[in-house]
Amino acid sequence: MTSQIGFIGLGIMGRGMVKNLVEKGHSVTVWNRTVERADALKSELKVTVASSPRTLAANSDFVLICVSDTPDVEAVLFGKDGVASGIRRGATVVDLSTISPSAAKRFGSELSKLGVAFLDAPVSGGSEGAAKGTLSIMSGGTPEAFDRAKPILEAIGTRITLIGPSGSGQMTKLMNQVLVVVNMLAVGEALLLGRAADLDLHKAVQAMEAGAAGSWMLSNRGNQAIDGYWKPGFTIDLQQKDLRLVLEAAQELGLPMLATSMVHQLYNKLQRDGKGGLGNHALVQALEEMSGVRLSVERT
Repeated sequence: MTSQIGFIGLGIMGRGMVKNLVEKGHSVTVWNRTVERADALKSELKVTVASSPRTLAANSDFVLICVSDTPDVEAVLFGKDGVASGIRRGATVVDLSTISPSAAKRFGSELSKLGVAFLDAPVSGGSEGAAKGTLSIMSGGTPEAFDRAKPILEAIGTRITLIGPSGSGQMTKLMNQVLVVVNMLAVGEALLLGRAADLDLHKAVQAMEAGAAGSWMLSNRGNQAIDGYWKPGFTIDLQQKDLRLVLEAAQELGLPMLATSMVHQLYNKLQRDGKGGLGNHALVQALEEMSGVRLSVERT
């Protein structure tokens, strides 16, 4: 029996995920706050457009959500005509957004009162991973809910891991974001060092990525920074939202986050300069300004 999937949120990540779900044979109904995006996807793919989260949920076995922030998830779940007002008992909600771990626990608790399972399952891999169906998915929830949802998640990701109870997926994603931005800081400093020494940076990256310094950020975003390509796989504005969540969680736990705090401040500067819509690898631009060294003359 084919499961009916409802998908909420058709941004840079959501569109790629929906496309993979449809191409792998799933029946998908979508809803987006900006109706034009849903209508555009309907003309491109075989999807149904719902009039509200409530009507979408009423006809779905699984409701997948991919929106920007904690208040957005809360609104589509519990707001006027939200998912909770229409969803049926036995259904499963999978939140693919990156939100507060404590909020994820609360949302799971509220949905359980309705007989609905909840997984917090944030993703990593950027718009490229969403388009290719190769996302890493880190999940929090019960093993039973995870096992039910895993065949669906396999359409959008290649590494799908149950970390622990509700909230665990979100906390793991915050760990992920620390590694992403601090790694990008290191990549930026290393590339500027190479540029100042007049090295062929593409060759240098090829040499380094095969060794202990290799990383996804170096191979993907490092090369884009060298070429002056700043279009987003993940924007600075969204990265800053995630870093706010990281620093809030760290404060609750009493942990110092020195490098993460530094990156957060550098991104603040870029946002003030009107660069919040650039890819998060544009962190390099803040380092360029301080050093007086540019990686590339051409910028897109």
